Amino acid sequence: MTVERVRPPTTAGEETTLAAWLNFYRDTLALKCEGLDEEQLRTASAPPSSLTLLGLVQHMTEVERAWFRRTLAGEDVPAVYPATGEGGHDEGFTLHDDVSAEQAMAAWREEIAVSVRNCRGRALDDTASFHGMEVSLRWIYTHMIAEYARHDGHADLLRERIDGSTGV
Repeated sequence: MTVERVRPPTTAGEETTLAAWLNFYRDTLALKCEGLDEEQLRTASAPPSSLTLLGLVQHMTEVERAWFRRTLAGEDVPAVYPATGEGGHDEGFTLHDDVSAEQAMAAWREEIAVSVRNCRGRALDDTASFHGMEVSLRWIYTHMIAEYARHDGHADLLRERIDGSTGV
């Protein structure tokens, strides 16, 4: 699947701008994964870190689910990638042998589609409860933009270490 990243508009309203920036950063992560095979996507290329591009995709699947389904829509949905081992909380970073890169990418795209549907028809000032705090859709968008931007930086470094590819 070829990713076509769209630059956010420079003069749109707030809601359009926030959604466009979030999509831009989602597409940036997809571009960082584009053209790599299963082994490359599973490669922890910046030792001593165990972080992988596939782990980032899985993590962002969990983050999309947490904010746009559990928090915003109040859905009671389980983790896509249940934690294994001690602590019981890894937010998708751990790779599982029974989940292929193709399956993980499809799950991520599906969570994004659900996120978009759950935002449709809501105002930026609409609120939801998160651990006893009230958060607005505007706050969630802003948090998600920061989350993707941070992890896209990680993806830049991982991709460069895998095949020398820089920029997007």
